[in-house]
Amino acid sequence: MTNSADTHCPYCALQCAMTLTSPAELAPAPQPGPVPVPLLPTLHSSAPAAAATAALEVSGRDFPTNRGGLCRKGWTSATLLNHPGRITEPLLKGPDGVHRPISWDHALDLAASAVRDARARYGADAVGVFGGGGLTNEKAYMLGKFARLALRTSRIDYNGRFCMSSAAAAGMRAFGVDRGLPFPLEALDTASTILMLGSNVAETMPPFVQHLKGARDAGGLIVVDPRRSATAAFTADGGGLHLQPLPGTDLTLLLGISHVVIHEGLVDTAFVEERTAGYSAVVRSVNSFWPERVQSLTGVPADLIRETARRLAAGARQGGSYILTGRGVEQHTDGTDAATAAINLSLLLGLPGSARSGYGTLTGQGNGQGGREHGQKADQLPGYRKITDPAARAHMARVWGVPEETIPGPGLPAVQLLKSLGQPDGVRCLFIHASNVVVASPDANAVTAGLRSLDFLVVCDFFMSETAAEADLILPVLQWAEEEGTLTNLEGRVLRRRRALAPPAGARSELWIMARLAERLDAPSTYSEDPETVFEELRLASAGGLADYSGIDYAMLDRGEAAYWPYPAGSTGTPRLFRDRFAHPDGKAVMSPVVPRRRRTPAASPDPAAKTMTLITGRLLEHYQSGAQTRRVTELLASQPEAMVQVHPAAAEAMGITAGSLVSVANERGEVVCKAELSTDIRPDTVFLPFHFPGLGSANRLTEAATDPTSGMPEFKFNKVWVRAVAAPLSSKMLQTTEAS
Repeated sequence: MTNSADTHCPYCALQCAMTLTSPAELAPAPQPGPVPVPLLPTLHSSAPAAAATAALEVSGRDFPTNRGGLCRKGWTSATLLNHPGRITEPLLKGPDGVHRPISWDHALDLAASAVRDARARYGADAVGVFGGGGLTNEKAYMLGKFARLALRTSRIDYNGRFCMSSAAAAGMRAFGVDRGLPFPLEALDTASTILMLGSNVAETMPPFVQHLKGARDAGGLIVVDPRRSATAAFTADGGGLHLQPLPGTDLTLLLGISHVVIHEGLVDTAFVEERTAGYSAVVRSVNSFWPERVQSLTGVPADLIRETARRLAAGARQGGSYILTGRGVEQHTDGTDAATAAINLSLLLGLPGSARSGYGTLTGQGNGQGGREHGQKADQLPGYRKITDPAARAHMARVWGVPEETIPGPGLPAVQLLKSLGQPDGVRCLFIHASNVVVASPDANAVTAGLRSLDFLVVCDFFMSETAAEADLILPVLQWAEEEGTLTNLEGRVLRRRRALAPPAGARSELWIMARLAERLDAPSTYSEDPETVFEELRLASAGGLADYSGIDYAMLDRGEAAYWPYPAGSTGTPRLFRDRFAHPDGKAVMSPVVPRRRRTPAASPDPAAKTMTLITGRLLEHYQSGAQTRRVTELLASQPEAMVQVHPAAAEAMGITAGSLVSVANERGEVVCKAELSTDIRPDTVFLPFHFPGLGSANRLTEAATDPTSGMPEFKFNKVWVRAVAAPLSSKMLQTTEAS
């Protein structure tokens, strides 16, 4: 006898459909016991992934986004459900640094006591919450409510600030609303031209690439990436164009393409006049970015800049043109402006609102869309409402049954929140949900130091991640196949997550944890542990907001109905936005002039043997985010067991670096030491590091915590580093000392 459940992959925002089938007899859940703080993986190998037989069988399910396909991460996702490293009871760190099991009552009492103590000694904002884009809609909604009403703090933000914040800010500025793809993904199938900037979907969400086939067959796939990525490689053999700019010059490149559109008469004049505002200012802002000048600034040949503009315009008149942006464009201190430049280009061509063209941004995390809509952002209330809006505050006060003044004001965006840890006026007691900030945050060494300066750190996780290892208290939570709920994919389509497996006896849902803590803290309002009950409350909370879910319920999702928000009660949802109007009060899109900013001059290398280069970071096919899950899957870890720095052979030869030799990549914030991978796919002035690895392989030891002034996005994609060959391998003692620092 078997049980099965139709659900969706736990990883990226494509949310590939799958069916999970479980035998009646399952392997016993792992038994808890003392858990020592683990040494981080050494330079030469990642922590071994313990073998585990999957508790469930995974099969791809036909669905518009993945059409039955799954990537390697999806196929192996069930391996983690009965992994022997699973945390199954609350763990308290002792004076010796060892985490030992305690009862749930004891754990909850300790957490509540830590909250009360921090509030009494330092004030309500001494308690903080850091959420995640992997939480279901129900948990993300409840986390925002719990922080503001039960903890009484404004100090809540989440790791989506590191992913989608610049794209979201640009979308709000231009369109008045932020939905990553304002059209179904299948709409790309018929496009003759697709311009993709800063996204390597062939490795980050492989089933996506089937939607690029039409444009590639038409010779119209245009990829902008400093590397010849797997996605850029699809442009070969007549498939399109690969533009390979200097890192950090995407904004300049986009201004150059817009210059050609304007000065060659390719603007959709009727659309611009009827449906946009701000055209004249944009024309003035791009006048000084003619193609030859842009070539000198970006390295992209002027003829390719002109050809890109002409292909986009031709596609808009014929089979359809789409402009898509990803993190490579947006994870900069000018990321909002770069995304705005892409939107301006799309508006000049009349793409948004068209029946067969458009602009979109590719959400990354599994619930990166829904996770940024319902209240775990520092400045936000559910339904994508602004926390400073009096009407929004009054609405939420009615839904929650509390006085409006009970709801705190805006808090701190993620980088500033993490910088405040342990500071005199900062957070002293922190709750972390669905985030591995030790590996995933910019200037990771400083973040780790901040965690260690806290009075009390609570981490909710199902594995001993690098962040959980720092915690005073670890609360074991459910994995994706053990819970019910909803998520919102990169198209703005709300999906059902279904339980396929009973969780270990000691694990609990975050909804249950928040409900129990709210009781202990005498919090106002209600905190249900039932996902459907929470979703019903979310429907009420979102009603009338930009992200309106009020017309969606579990029953319709269980029937397989497509539910794209906004979906007000009584409507049929909105698969394609902007057909008639944009979300600003006058119905028009706003074109905003943007220009590149001068970057900070980097510090000089103290080592004359080191070469100053530009570091870019990104993902690998086999791993996801911080790697806390995928590094525990034997097959995935065997394929990519450690961080390797990608270097162009010419640059490597000049520095005495050979394939597989040790390389130091350093700057004023830290150092990474790893093996070299030589590749002509990278520019000679640039190196690439994946960000999935901890310890001496952690790319975020080097990234800067400087942020975009509008979105709070940190500078992940442009960091100056000093690169040199390492003369001799580091000893095990040196490795352990360095990694523990």
